[in-house]
Amino acid sequence: MTTLTPADADKILNDNFAPWVLALGLTVQETGERHAVLRLPWSDALARDGGGLSGQALMAAADTATVIAISAARGAYGPMTTVQQSTSFQRPVVGADVLIHVAITKLGKRMAFADITMTPEGALEPAAKASTVYALLG
Repeated sequence: MTTLTPADADKILNDNFAPWVLALGLTVQETGERHAVLRLPWSDALARDGGGLSGQALMAAADTATVIAISAARGAYGPMTTVQQSTSFQRPVVGADVLIHVAITKLGKRMAFADITMTPEGALEPAAKASTVYALLG
């Protein structure tokens, strides 16, 4: 099976996500057989009171990045839906892009599981980690 290129994955983003998700400005940096890396660019519009990146933006980015990683692992986009997402915030993000690394830990016929690490560009330690479970509908 051929994995998607980052350009293919960017097209999936643009063709299948709501305008408010697209407003996050996510771009696909890398795709692989069981992973994807997306960039969430810093934006003052996504900052909360106090100047840190909002947790809601990080959660939406992790959820969206999981769709791209599953699509890359399957070789194409198909209908799917989030069943569960758990996110732990470890430190604030201020003034930095965030790299969202998604690793598919299990890809079945009807379910997919992923671990997501969200690290500010240039940082050694993540700002947040998440795990997701998806139902594959098609």
